[in-house]
Amino acid sequence: MSKATAKLAPEAAEETVIASSEESKQVNAETIEELQGVLLEQQKRSGREEPPKNDLIMNIPVEVQIVLGSTTMSVSELMSLQKGATIALDRRIGEPVDVVVNGRRIARGEITVLENDPSRFGIQLIEIISGN
Repeated sequence: MSKATAKLAPEAAEETVIASSEESKQVNAETIEELQGVLLEQQKRSGREEPPKNDLIMNIPVEVQIVLGSTTMSVSELMSLQKGATIALDRRIGEPVDVVVNGRRIARGEITVLENDPSRFGIQLIEIISGN
């Protein structure tokens, strides 16, 4: 999130996140459709009758976000924040965090320290959320 977005009212910031999420979904859907079109065209030119491979689609990078929590505050509270301020989140220590891809929660997990690099955090998945 940019610094400009952080200065918006919580409702406006939420709308910005939702709008950007929707735009991202639309762009990703359009990209996938274009790739599928290219694959089908290649299939027709080669004379193959087997379905196209999804290698190109499966290698498209997606941004994965780990959401620790959120809070709601007034614009005046937001504007009065200073270096060193603590913002209380809606989750407690030890509660699962959300794994979000393109604005959609896909899993929940627990924060862990990586065994091979103790200076970094990781997420151990405890639940995969089935989508509709």
